[in-house]
Amino acid sequence: MRLPRRPTAAKALLAAATAAAFGAQAVAALLPHVPLLLAATAASLAAEGALYRWQRGMLALFAKSHADLTVRHVLRDLLLVVGLLRLGEQHREPVYAPLVAGLLAFYGLHCAIQAVSVLVRRTRTLPVVTRNVDASALRLSTAPPGPLRRPGHRLLLFGLPATAGLLVTAAGDAPLYGAAGLAVSLLLALTGLGVLLLRLLPGRRPAGEQEVLEWFDAWLAAYRPTVGLYFSGGASSAYQANMWLEPLAKLDARPVIVLRERFMVQRIAATDIPIVCLPKVSTLMRLEHSTLQVLIHPSNSGKTSQVLRIPTIKHAFVNHGESDKLSSCNPYAKAYDEVWVAGPAARERYALADVGVEDKDVVEIGRPQLDAVVPYAGPPTGPYTTVLYAPTWEGWDGNPGNTSVIEAGENLVRALLADPGVRLLYKPHPLTGSVDPRAGAADRRIRELIRAANRRRPGSRPAAGAGLARLTAELDRLTTAVFRPGADQVERMLVQSAPEPGRAEAVARATAAWEEAYWASLPEGEHQVVTDVRPSLFSCFDQADLLVSDVSSVISDFLASGKPYAVANTSGLPEDAFRRAFPTVAAATVLTPDAAGVPRLLETVRHPERDELAGARAELKLRLLGPADPPSQDRFDAAVQALRAAAREHRARVAERLAAELPAQRRATGRDRVPAQKPGTAP
Repeated sequence: MRLPRRPTAAKALLAAATAAAFGAQAVAALLPHVPLLLAATAASLAAEGALYRWQRGMLALFAKSHADLTVRHVLRDLLLVVGLLRLGEQHREPVYAPLVAGLLAFYGLHCAIQAVSVLVRRTRTLPVVTRNVDASALRLSTAPPGPLRRPGHRLLLFGLPATAGLLVTAAGDAPLYGAAGLAVSLLLALTGLGVLLLRLLPGRRPAGEQEVLEWFDAWLAAYRPTVGLYFSGGASSAYQANMWLEPLAKLDARPVIVLRERFMVQRIAATDIPIVCLPKVSTLMRLEHSTLQVLIHPSNSGKTSQVLRIPTIKHAFVNHGESDKLSSCNPYAKAYDEVWVAGPAARERYALADVGVEDKDVVEIGRPQLDAVVPYAGPPTGPYTTVLYAPTWEGWDGNPGNTSVIEAGENLVRALLADPGVRLLYKPHPLTGSVDPRAGAADRRIRELIRAANRRRPGSRPAAGAGLARLTAELDRLTTAVFRPGADQVERMLVQSAPEPGRAEAVARATAAWEEAYWASLPEGEHQVVTDVRPSLFSCFDQADLLVSDVSSVISDFLASGKPYAVANTSGLPEDAFRRAFPTVAAATVLTPDAAGVPRLLETVRHPERDELAGARAELKLRLLGPADPPSQDRFDAAVQALRAAAREHRARVAERLAAELPAQRRATGRDRVPAQKPGTAP
């Protein structure tokens, strides 16, 4: 079936086809008219298949209209039975009665399978989801077959023999075919029911809730975590946590990652750090009695307030990047014990914002993720100047100055592509277009401009493709867990058990080798649109001679390289006011939306003697990121150790206070007094 390209037209066509097929089937059953009944039933099944293949979103619409798959399937078979009864003489009705009874039995089994499937799913929904943890003691097992867990697929698959048999019966007045089809459907349903019932046996189902919680307490006691990363967010926000995985792994501590959403377990990038997902608040509170001393928070979320209630843990907000935007000085930050920032500029930013964060609670740690960024080594030496255009997204507040994509993106890209000596790397923010459709449309037009420029630029691809494919396969093997298509959370826990020793080091080596091979595999001068996880933003930094961006954390991070950068001014402010409003722009070349300053900017990159902002960049780097010595990772570790010590001191004070209060409480309740003697008893 060839569907229209427009989604709305496809939906309308499928809805009309489904309704027409059922209408024609009803007319054919009542007339009765065998050819029309056969054609309408076949068309109904074809429309059902098209729904599941191309328009799954419509299934929810049908369900809201009380016309879900079960209703549609029952109606389809019911109309077949009506047609059979109308076709036969009155004395033939007893012949078809067993078929009706068999059909009713099949639907009864379908309901029973669904009920048991719900019970099985509940036994496999554990209160704790783990990764990189040996949880084999919880009797983990593979998931039941997909059709047994999805009622729509199950009804279509198991009911198809019965529907086919009834169709043949209607065509040839041969009840035997209908009985055979029903027998096959009943056998499939009985087998499925038996498979699910076996999974409810005590030795076959995973551990119960209380057993899992006791296991979790025992694991905490055995692993003895001391510092953790706490994260809660949407599917597209995982990058905020992923940027802190490597610094967390390098700490002189026993790290753990604490998540709140089950789907996020698979969104966290490759790491050897144990991951625990605790969806319920009651389960989260069990951390209070663990050895965990510090939690770092890369973002704010509604569920953050829940973990802040644990008094035995100290909390530090580390953010997922710093910029001059108001979101970098969120008033929520005052809820944490400390706020860890990169350099003096962020400390000043909190003081000016006056959001309740005290200066004594601000700790400068630098940006440990940037320690490996390659520093500036001079102007471009080859035939091309590599420019990284990495705009941010449009944000939630509708401020036109958030992103340059809408008002300036195409002009900037055209100006850069007009220079034959430029190689452009375009890396849009992953949330571009998620709020403002204009940003998404502009992003698509920019990509088309880049594709068109590549078609005009000659170049042959180096013969490194085979090596890159091998390295990609190796990196995927190390960083990607392979699951069966129908794997559920319990099966993934089984597959993603404790990692092999040395995997983290192997991943680091494989990543470095892959990035080197990737850049070498590209034709010289070919423009690139970078949207995948690999290569990383920092790898793009190392390739770039110049950054063009917006007011965002990308600027602060790029300053670690010391290379020139430019910022697009789409705020509507004059340049002087723009620089005053956003200190990170102090060492940047400010570009207007018409991109008129791009040619002169490229000249300063190629001729450093014309670069008047080199000294300003060095000064701004110190203000934004702090000193290069000691390295940021060392300062990060020192901050963690200091906060751990504060947590231990707090616990000691609480223990002393409780120890002092306990005797007083006993005296107040009379527990330390000798019980009064009963009258007439001996002393």
